[in-house]
Amino acid sequence: MGDTLGALLRQWRHRRSLSQLELSLRAAVSTRYLSCIETGKATPSRSMVLHLAERLEVPLRVRNDMLLAAGFAPWFPERELVAPALDPVRQALDRILAAHEPFPAMVLDGEWNLINANPAAVWLGSGAAPHLLNPPINLMRLALHPDGLAPAIANLPELRARVIANLSRQAARTANPALTELHDEIRGYPGGEAETDPGESVAVPVRIRVEGHDLAFISTLTTFSHPTDVTVAELAVESYFPADTATAEIMLARGTS
Repeated sequence: MGDTLGALLRQWRHRRSLSQLELSLRAAVSTRYLSCIETGKATPSRSMVLHLAERLEVPLRVRNDMLLAAGFAPWFPERELVAPALDPVRQALDRILAAHEPFPAMVLDGEWNLINANPAAVWLGSGAAPHLLNPPINLMRLALHPDGLAPAIANLPELRARVIANLSRQAARTANPALTELHDEIRGYPGGEAETDPGESVAVPVRIRVEGHDLAFISTLTTFSHPTDVTVAELAVESYFPADTATAEIMLARGTS
């Protein structure tokens, strides 16, 4: 038996550090009505369930769980990326990857599993052990596992510290147990953690040695705006940009060779 709607609502309200009063103000409903929903004394409409989930910034996957708990059918579809309905999404992702060459870019799901990558990204990860390159390839595992790219990363302690902190926040924000497990796994890898001295840097770079080249990248994450499909909502493109002139020259030279 799954959680009731009231239990799910209360869990996510606590996860967002909101009191009943604060959520009631956000949702423009009475505190008494909200309390009755949480205790099971009131049965909200489907639109009210979606309204409250929106105000709590609940992931689409969990909004479907809330609807099911309230006795309604799921509202947000979860299609395979190869489904015809997602052709525009897939084409957009392919265009982003191609346009970013000769710099690395990859498509990731909500658990940091690799969906697709351009040739530059494949080259960047080519030094990992074969067992880490078998699907599903997890980017965090690939980067920080001692059999992965970790030995080639010059600033491993500071990068690990940032990755672990980000995974902790993401797991708390989404309540995805797979992310909690990944966080705990990564924390168990060797390599240490170190605070980052910002100095003159604008972001923590990835400093990595690949085929004799010392490279430095900063990265961005791009997501789709206003998704209504669970799969699309959980996709992200990580794009790597040169953090110094030498890296840019090396990657541009590779792109023309």
